[in-house]
Amino acid sequence: MFDGVAGRYDLMNDLMTGGLQRQWRHELEHALDPRPGQRILDLAAGTGTSSRALADAGALVVPADLSFNMLAEGRKRQPDLPFVNADALQLPFADGTFDAVTISYGLRNVEDTVEALTEMRRVTAPGGRLVIAEFSTPTWGPFRSVYREWIMAALPALAKPFSSNPRAYSYLAESILAWPDQEGLADLLRAAGWRDVEWKNLSGGIVALHRAVA
Repeated sequence: MFDGVAGRYDLMNDLMTGGLQRQWRHELEHALDPRPGQRILDLAAGTGTSSRALADAGALVVPADLSFNMLAEGRKRQPDLPFVNADALQLPFADGTFDAVTISYGLRNVEDTVEALTEMRRVTAPGGRLVIAEFSTPTWGPFRSVYREWIMAALPALAKPFSSNPRAYSYLAESILAWPDQEGLADLLRAAGWRDVEWKNLSGGIVALHRAVA
């Protein structure tokens, strides 16, 4: 599915979020606080948009994705970054390789969330950090109800004129609605062995940044 939308993936992200994803990405960068020489694994990196900013801050970033077409598009756009094909459930890295691991809007797509979080912890050095950006549950009840109805109707309709695979955005809406809320994801992080788990709501909880320490 992601192979089929790789060419317009970043454009669609901007359209679907009304440009908010750029602000969310800045929040992710702030939470990671990339520094020269820091080793960061960027999972579900897609075309490497988030990896670019981290690398420009001097970090040693490895963008990883399961989709070959996403990797191919990323290599065209960011030829200096070392893109790696990787399954989040079986990461091809040694224990404790990275100072930080991040994944943006990709954890929903992994078959076993706790197993993936456990694998991320394995490749993170002791004391290293995990930062997750993921769609979540709006905190204000009235808006939450409107949001749930809107997202199911609007995302596929908005995608139809622009995307090569509009059905992918029906899946996007369904996966967002089925995803755990902020506390639910925090519980999964703790179950995977992460500590000092906390989160920050963005745009009223449409997105949440979860942070934890290995």
